[in-house]
Amino acid sequence: MRADSSTTFRTLYPSIEPFSSERIAVPGGHEIYIEQSGNPSGLPVLFVHGGPGGGTSPIQRRFFNPDKFRIILFDQRGCGRSRPHASLENNTSWDLVADMEAIRRHLGVEKWLLFGGSWGSTLSLLYAETHPERVHSMILRGIFLMRQQELDWFYQNGTRALFPEAWDRFASMVPPEERHDLIGAYYARLTDGKHERERLSFAKEWSLWEGSTVTLVPDEEQRAHSVDPVFALAFARIEAHYFINKGFLTRDDQILHDAGRLVNVPTTIIQGRYDAICPPTSAWELARAMPWARLKIVPVAGHSAFEPSIQHELICATDAA
Repeated sequence: MRADSSTTFRTLYPSIEPFSSERIAVPGGHEIYIEQSGNPSGLPVLFVHGGPGGGTSPIQRRFFNPDKFRIILFDQRGCGRSRPHASLENNTSWDLVADMEAIRRHLGVEKWLLFGGSWGSTLSLLYAETHPERVHSMILRGIFLMRQQELDWFYQNGTRALFPEAWDRFASMVPPEERHDLIGAYYARLTDGKHERERLSFAKEWSLWEGSTVTLVPDEEQRAHSVDPVFALAFARIEAHYFINKGFLTRDDQILHDAGRLVNVPTTIIQGRYDAICPPTSAWELARAMPWARLKIVPVAGHSAFEPSIQHELICATDAA
């Protein structure tokens, strides 16, 4: 656990239980699950999960030294232990930013460290650009800037070249004439009433496509989790809802355009070199827009936070915060 970071990969901190868990009501008919663990007087850190629609799990508490941090996890609208499950009503990026600020006020936090990967990096950046005065620092992984080129990479013309067998399964669920817009084709089947009987099948396939591409080395446990019916339904519906609506942003390059607002926010960016979901070009461009940020491209790693070398860098970063 305490090994020299230059010679031995760091491992997760031991399992801990929350000292507090609750749901709070937010506008739009949602109830958001929040839990706290670690040191109640420690540096507040907010774990911002991916997806959108991924939810949290107990293992995510373990990136943080429980003696140092007040560890806050929350499930975003429609997923995890938040309610109602898989709901798309009043569920936008800006609703989530408002929820994060509501959580901060509810918990009496002045400033917090934001820790987010993949979609969690997107939401952390949107929150920080909206409320920079409330952010102590950020640790971001697997950068996703919610741009059309990133959606095209993963759902049309990029990742398919690396995972052709998984792509064939994913794409073959819809007729050939619809495969030029797989986000749109899946969105229709995940939301239209006329497709309700087959909705779960499409949710599982949407989720399995990501579960099949998330690690550098195939991970059967990850693939199995991705097709859990409760997880898959929320994950697929919410992701498709966000992606068909371009993240509800006002411009394609909004996050990079507004990055100057974060000049006083110390930021560490950790990126797997062989991330097939969120390729390194986005992390590189973000680091260029934030020259005060520290970018670490991890040589032998994909997308998952739990790949040994990514996990190592994340824990080193939290220890140094």
